[in-house]
Amino acid sequence: MPPVNFSLILPLLTLTIWACLLLLVDLLVKRKEITALLAALGLAISLGMTISQIGSSGTGFNNMVVLDGFSIFVDALLLVTGLFSVAVAHGYIKRMGIERGEYYTLLLFSVAGMMLMAQAADLIIVFLALEMLSIPLYVLSAFARPNTDSEEAGMKYFLLGAFSTGFVVYGIALVFGATGSTSLSAIMSAASSGTSNVLLLTIGSALILVGLSFKVAAVPFHMWTPDVYQGAPSSVTAFMAAGAKIAGFAALLRVFALAFPSLAGNLTPVLAVISALTMIVGNVIAIAQTNIKRLLAYSSIAHAGYILMAFVPYGQAKVVSTSVAAGLFYLVSYVLTNFGAWAVVIALEKSEGKGLEISDYGGLGRKYPALAAAMTVFMLSLTGIPPTLGFVGKFYLFRAAIQGQFYLLAVIGVLTSLISAYYYLRVVVTMYMREGDPEAANEPWLNITWGLAALLTVIVSLVPQFLFAWANAAVLKLF
Repeated sequence: MPPVNFSLILPLLTLTIWACLLLLVDLLVKRKEITALLAALGLAISLGMTISQIGSSGTGFNNMVVLDGFSIFVDALLLVTGLFSVAVAHGYIKRMGIERGEYYTLLLFSVAGMMLMAQAADLIIVFLALEMLSIPLYVLSAFARPNTDSEEAGMKYFLLGAFSTGFVVYGIALVFGATGSTSLSAIMSAASSGTSNVLLLTIGSALILVGLSFKVAAVPFHMWTPDVYQGAPSSVTAFMAAGAKIAGFAALLRVFALAFPSLAGNLTPVLAVISALTMIVGNVIAIAQTNIKRLLAYSSIAHAGYILMAFVPYGQAKVVSTSVAAGLFYLVSYVLTNFGAWAVVIALEKSEGKGLEISDYGGLGRKYPALAAAMTVFMLSLTGIPPTLGFVGKFYLFRAAIQGQFYLLAVIGVLTSLISAYYYLRVVVTMYMREGDPEAANEPWLNITWGLAALLTVIVSLVPQFLFAWANAAVLKLF
């Protein structure tokens, strides 16, 4: 029997069991606030277990699952994402008339799938984790039934998600045919020793790249994003925009940096083009948006391009650790800013999709100065203006691109950031310089979310070295 080490996946295992029990407990409680509190408690317990694993490493389940600094960092970030998701959903789903206990169970299962993705050391586990995180998201996207927009979002996401998963499976099959294994370490050994079929391996890795690019909404695999983000409940969109992106990039970094470094010569130009196109398309099309959810959807696409900048030099051993650290740091920045911005959107959203036009933010600075100030911080951070965490994160990303000698990519990143200032600052101008009478929900959990996110976005940017040091220590290990 292969060695089994449950301690490596203890936080993941705890969260999965907790989700199963939560589904049963929800049948016995009438107040769904209790279900929300229990979901948050389960996430907090798993987060505590994850933090206790810092400094540990190992492999188990026949080298199919790995524990290292990278997986611990990503798992901790995913669990924080889950806590934010529960907080923004608590009052929102009640206010929108879609309060059902299974919402939180589906959320926990999706987080568990994302955590498994971060620890996957085998392509089979990557596929299983991809399905485990995706299927609950398909259901959550259509959670506002019988709202036709939500049902349409769920159907679009399901059909295109299933299609993209087919690319991943076909790619895994070709990689197995080229190397005789699905283990990342065995694939790397076969590729570096010259015993693999290079053509099959290259095609297989390209297909895996296509499937995972769909998850992170990279151009040209982004077409589902605006419609799904707009149609899905806003609390689901906030979770999807952060969690799915973290898991997708975790898989990309681990798979390509550990299994396919020998193919960097063929794949690096493709990755650079995808990164550049994603930044350009996301930012340019965002200019024309008048709906805040669609604006943030295209913003999410653009930021996928920025994060890909850290991924492009994955084949260069001398800069790969710096690139991984820059990518992880920026993911933290994006999570805080993303949830903060979506919390403000959720606070202003009314039933039947009202309150989602940018023009609806007129007068917010006068009527709700704290909320407007927080939204200003998030818009500045997404643009990359100091003193915000987004500015520091982009600095590290551009530095990683320059160290990898991708100067043109760094220039494109700077120019597209300047373009993004137009539509981000348009929201700020509307809040402070346009007349209006907005109504914002006063929900404790929601207020804590946008308030805490705004404070951390500014405070951490003043002392970023501690976070970057942890990200720099979150190295990928090949066992």
